[in-house]
Amino acid sequence: MKIVTILFLVTIFTGTAFAEELKIKANSFTSDQNSGISVFQGDVHIKKNKDKLNASKVTIYLNKKKKPTKFVAIGNVSFAITTKDGAKYNGVAGKVIYFPQKKEYYFYENVHLKQLNDKKEIMGDEVVLKTTDGKAYAKGLKKEPVIMIFDIGEDQ
Repeated sequence: MKIVTILFLVTIFTGTAFAEELKIKANSFTSDQNSGISVFQGDVHIKKNKDKLNASKVTIYLNKKKKPTKFVAIGNVSFAITTKDGAKYNGVAGKVIYFPQKKEYYFYENVHLKQLNDKKEIMGDEVVLKTTDGKAYAKGLKKEPVIMIFDIGEDQ
């Protein structure tokens, strides 16, 4: 199985003028420069600094200046994210949408998000994580509520 590796040297996750390396590995890659859409399929692994995202398929949407505006990851999505204030999250979801300008992640379908620093967990069908301020929001389904688990540190 052939693996395609693509390196993007762009400022996608930060608002600074310094370029950061975004490394994407996948089994296949297609791009349409006219529409600004790039698709990575098959065992996709994305890494930027401490952040990692894995999925079956990732579609990246670029603006006219060739800067990413949206990432859509689907199929067996797993991730590890560090926020601006150093909070570390990891988890799984059926679908993840990332907006680099806002630095916001939207997780959908059987989301299980763990905040490792504070030992908190969120489970739901829709979770939003804002990495600039470390805020998270969650929604459950009509049949299933949002579940939150805290380690309150009490001795038994």
